Amino acid sequence: MADHSEVAYTTADGNDYVAHEQTYEGFIKLVKYGTVSVALIVILMAVFLT
Repeated sequence: MADHSEVAYTTADGNDYVAHEQTYEGFIKLVKYGTVSVALIVILMAVFLT
């Protein structure tokens, strides 16, 4: 069997963890504000279209 004592992605060259965290935080903001926007649109449709 192969020796799996060291995880490859933690030691790979070129990992940019700071950029990864920034991208993830941007994604979370996009999902959060997108969800709020869609909920607001649905509420406004319920109010004004009925």
